[in-house]
Parts: sequence; C-alpha cells; structure tokens
Amino acid sequence: MAGDKKPGRVLSGMRPSGKLHLGHLHGVLENWLRLQEQYECYFFVADWHALTTEYQDPKGIRDNIAEMVIDWLSVGIDPLRSVIFRQSEIKEHAELFVLLSMITPLSWLERNPTYKEQIAEVKDRDIHTFGFLGYPVLQTADIIIYMAEKVPVGIDQAPHIELAREITRRFNYFYGETFPEPQTLMTESPKVLGTDGRKMSKSYNNAIYLSDPPDAIEKKILTMTTDTARVKKTDPGNPDVCPVFISFHRHYSGTDTMEWVKEGCTTAAIGCIECKKSVIPAVLERLKPVREKRMELSRNPEKVWGVIREGTMRADAVAKKTMYGVRKAMGIGF
Repeated sequence: MAGDKKPGRVLSGMRPSGKLHLGHLHGVLENWLRLQEQYECYFFVADWHALTTEYQDPKGIRDNIAEMVIDWLSVGIDPLRSVIFRQSEIKEHAELFVLLSMITPLSWLERNPTYKEQIAEVKDRDIHTFGFLGYPVLQTADIIIYMAEKVPVGIDQAPHIELAREITRRFNYFYGETFPEPQTLMTESPKVLGTDGRKMSKSYNNAIYLSDPPDAIEKKILTMTTDTARVKKTDPGNPDVCPVFISFHRHYSGTDTMEWVKEGCTTAAIGCIECKKSVIPAVLERLKPVREKRMELSRNPEKVWGVIREGTMRADAVAKKTMYGVRKAMGIGF
C-alpha cells in the first residue's frame, strides 16, 4: 500500500485528553483519513506535551491514550497505512529536544503567540514552567526526527510550524544540511459548535462524543442552542447563525433537507425542534460504524495497545537512525 502513496512524509499528533468528539472528527480526523491515502503518515500520541499543562495530576493520561487511539481506529485511521505511536516511548525525542534547546534563542519562545495567550488566560494552574515555554522546541523535535516534510495544521497553528522551520534552519546553518524544513500543510478546520453554541470542547461540557450512545446524541441535539433571536416559533430565524444548522445540517444533511430547513426556518414554517429532529437520523447513521468499531475495540484493549506498540517500534527505528546522523553532524557521536 505504501508504494501507491505520493512521496513525502506527514506527521501530526494529539494530546491524550480523553475521548474525542465531533469537533475532533471534522476538524482533524477526517483530514487524517485523506492524508493517509496520499502520504506516508506518522500519527502520534503527544503524552509528553500533555504534561506541559497536566503535570500536577498525570494519572489519567494512560487511560486517555487508550480512549483516544480507540477513536482514531474507529473512524478509520489504519495502522497498516499509517504509523501510530506513543511519543514518550521514544527517548530520542527527548534527546533531540535537549540538543535543539541549546541553539534556540529564548526570545523566539517568548514571542510565541500561543505562549503569551495561555499565560494570560490560564488561571486554574501554574504554567510558568520551562516545559511550557519550551514546548515548541519539543514540537520541532517531534517533527524533524522523522524527517517529516509536511505538517497539517489550521491557520491558528501556522506560527508554530514557522517557529519549527526557524529552529531547523538554525540547526542546518550550524551543522550542515541535516533536516528538511517542514512545510505547513494548511487544512480546513470546519467550525463545529457545541450544544451551547460555543466551540465544541470537553472543558465547556458541550461536546457530543464519538462514544456517546444514540439516545445521548439525540438528547444533546434536541437541547442545543439555536438562533437566539428566534424567541417564538412564529419568529423567522437565520440558519447562518444557528449552531444546529452550522455544525450539523452542513456536515450531515443532504441538499434537499438543507433547503427544506432553510426555507422553513427563515419563513417560520418549522420550529427549532423540527429542525433538530430532521438531522438526528443522519448523524446517527454516520456514527453507527464508528460506534460499532469502538465497541469492538473497547472489549479488546490489548489489541489497541498492540497497535501502539507495533507503531512505536516502527517509529523508534526511524528516530534512532535520525539521531545517529544528528550526533555525527554535531561531532558528538562515537
């Protein structure tokens, strides 16, 4: 299968924060499914990155890893087509992180927009740590240790990859052309809103999870916020500001249903409950194979860990080969 792919290696990862929701499905996983048909893909569990914010209570990380990878496999991420691995099991990531930290100016890290935003916004935990400040260096190590040429990100994450490119250029300038500069592979990140109209997020308690049973999904959709200006059924609505239309009809409904909802909403011919009920069957149908695969994998956790171990062995061989070249380039190898 790998011989049918276009040249180029893609790398992407996720922090193990638990079960995934529809925002992850449409914002990340559907893109991964397309990429694994086109490129040599490495998808990793970023458990060290999780420690940058969860260092005080890391006990749940292992369980979260299993839940997250179950979701990956359930939607169709294929370990025969892609390398699925765990970051912390490959110590060469840490070695390259240390070496890159020696050459990365502090000012580059302090100007990182995500760092500045998080320092200002996060109030429930102390993230004034070296690990949090230096996570872009670890992120760079994650990418270039596999000689990845493309990194799929949304527009808000593009500055992270530009920083990785700067660090890579600096390394190559000092020690010779060792790594390819990773290219930003811009991806569409569809707007998926939660039940309260905000961005779907576990922290907002507004998410519909891939693991939710049908009755829970139906209940969540039926209680979703709609066009807040539509107070009564007789008030005309605006589908373009309605979370149900934006996040569900646009992703799941066919053209006929969407036109019916648009017409009915804007003319007040249908109410919000009718709008919601019309999309529920399509959502359940789309998630049915995911739910069935998830149930199968949940009953066999050793199979999931086997996938992770096998992928980690494959990734480890690549990382070791890279680090041999890095040590040689820097003149610190034997």
